Amino acid sequence: MNSPTLPVYIIGIGDDGMAGVAPAAQRRIREAEILIGAERTLRQVVDSSAQQLVVGTDFAQMESVIADNPNRRIVVLAGGDPLFYGMARYLWDRFGKDRFEIVPHVSTMQLAFARVKESWDDAYLADLASQPLERVVERIRSAAKAGLFTTEIDSPDRIARALLDRGLDYFSCYVCENLGAPDERVTTADLEEIAGQRFSTLNVMILVRKPDVPDRPVDMHGRRLFGNPDECFVQSRPKRGLLTPAEIRCWALAELDLGPSSLVWDVGAGSGSVAIEAAQIAHHGRVFAIEMDPDDVELIQVNARRFGVDNLRPILGQAPQAWEDLPDPDAIFVGGTGRQVRQIVALAWQRLRGGGRLVVHVASPENLSELVSLLSQQDADVRTWMMNLARGNQQFDQMRFESLNPSFMVSATKPVR
Repeated sequence: MNSPTLPVYIIGIGDDGMAGVAPAAQRRIREAEILIGAERTLRQVVDSSAQQLVVGTDFAQMESVIADNPNRRIVVLAGGDPLFYGMARYLWDRFGKDRFEIVPHVSTMQLAFARVKESWDDAYLADLASQPLERVVERIRSAAKAGLFTTEIDSPDRIARALLDRGLDYFSCYVCENLGAPDERVTTADLEEIAGQRFSTLNVMILVRKPDVPDRPVDMHGRRLFGNPDECFVQSRPKRGLLTPAEIRCWALAELDLGPSSLVWDVGAGSGSVAIEAAQIAHHGRVFAIEMDPDDVELIQVNARRFGVDNLRPILGQAPQAWEDLPDPDAIFVGGTGRQVRQIVALAWQRLRGGGRLVVHVASPENLSELVSLLSQQDADVRTWMMNLARGNQQFDQMRFESLNPSFMVSATKPVR
């Protein structure tokens, strides 16, 4: 008769070692036949004759030991709370939850917030070992507080520089090193000071938004998720005024109906205003700005850096050859003034995914008529608008309105076959 499979205990332990572990958990550790953990963690267990397995970044050996020893008493030692960015979830995914018992310790993050005397129930929390720094920085932008597990690469000084580069200078910063150990240290400073310092590998970084500061940096005033004023975008002088106006952009982006992970083409992107705002909305997706003018492609790159979007890729070339190797999009925007608009839209429609949205902005009623005829033949849900816009200007004691050139917009959703 086979012996019953024994549970594997995942026990949290802090830098204070066995002294901070509850008596019941200490007994499990002393009775263990196999102890698994990081080298630093295993050194804290002295009263044990168990076989020890040091775990680094490669978990394959740990998985093999657990799988091959179902009837031996195994304890996995994890730093802090194994359920909070710890290895419990990793092991559950391999063996199922029923194989394990969890004995948590105080999380290092929890301890860090206690040291700086800040609540953490409303904080944005992230582990830089599993998320890219760029994404974390964007989430911090609107956070009141943030707690970060740093890494050797994404260290506190590098994080501080990344925040400052984005103009996010309105946080007080705490770096909590070696929490619970005799050499514990908490550094309190502004981001500028943190950017010039080095810290031990084991640290937690806490950011707290300073009181009475604006909700965005001063140099970001006027910049929005979409509908940014035209003057926010760098434009080439000879072509100034050909940028898709802010009011049209708002309407077009609403019709494109983008989600966080949408894949977008902007065909005839110009200086990239639509593509950039699409990239801000589809922040987990990808945006391809297709433009045949090399000077405009450079402007797209300049404007992308200006707005801090890193999910936008300029494509130099003429449609349709320029998009041959691109993935099929969820949404396409075409800004067209030439006689080739109908052909470009017809070819783009073939690449659009089922359920995808196409929006075209044109200047002439002839182009509008051709596009409506084309898209109606595709059994698409077609909507059209004529746009007459005028912007108000205060001149002395009177209000004057300056009209923009009338234009037309077509929106269509591709049927799902």
